[in-house]
Amino acid sequence: MHLSILYRGRLSSCNYDCPYCPFAKTYDTRAALRRDAEDLARFVGWAERQTMELSVLFTPWGEGLVRRHYRDAMVQLSHMPHVRRVVIQTNLCIGTRWLDEVNLDSFALWCTYHPGQVTRAAFLARCNELARRGVCYTVGMVAMREHLGEIQLLREELPDEVPMWINAYDERPAGYYSDADIQQLQRVDPHFLFNLEPSASLGAPCFTGENVVSVDGDGNVKRCHFVAEPLGNLYDGSFAAQLRPRGCPNQRCDCYIGYAHRKDLPFQRDYPAGVLERFRGQGPYSPAIATTP
Repeated sequence: MHLSILYRGRLSSCNYDCPYCPFAKTYDTRAALRRDAEDLARFVGWAERQTMELSVLFTPWGEGLVRRHYRDAMVQLSHMPHVRRVVIQTNLCIGTRWLDEVNLDSFALWCTYHPGQVTRAAFLARCNELARRGVCYTVGMVAMREHLGEIQLLREELPDEVPMWINAYDERPAGYYSDADIQQLQRVDPHFLFNLEPSASLGAPCFTGENVVSVDGDGNVKRCHFVAEPLGNLYDGSFAAQLRPRGCPNQRCDCYIGYAHRKDLPFQRDYPAGVLERFRGQGPYSPAIATTP
């Protein structure tokens, strides 16, 4: 059995203040950070005891890699022989020396460039460091209209083999993107329309709740971040009896970490090297997919 886990603990602090993010420049108390570290250590201990293959994507409400306990957890998980992949969402704001400790065969980063928080030159320098070290990574941006030029420039300056993904701006009014904007964004990310115009999800077959689950700091298991129905708890093992094929209960699913696991969409096929981090594999990035959801 292979189980993919989307882990989201108590962390909700970030060092950036992006205008489109509700967690911009938020702060956790020392007590909250201590509890988050304890929860994460418990999760890593659970993972170490497993015999089934695991993949883990950390999706914190904020920036995890500025916290030592997330870096340590990723290093430990990457060296477990039954962990296929460990990934985290990050703004890539910290140094890269700690990456010398990870097992590159099972480690990846999902990096987001935020214009206004860091220069493109500085962000690309960090990407170059990842490449020099042999780290698997992908890069993304939020498609605010004032950043469309940055999106194009970043794509041109990134290596061809690095996938670049685009999220539609959530607070956009009607008609926010022109047809030309959409065409430009699709050239950068052929999957863009799946995020811009999510297809109906109700009843769609999905791997969440079957071999993909969401876990919080207390070990509570749900099928994904966007379905409230509990499946049990990770640490007492009660969730395992609830794993089975299911259809999506939501009318729409508009976030990649949800709809990537739908069986009727192309993501399992188009990212054979890593669905969690959106990685296709070696060579120039040119997925042969339809450009409509």
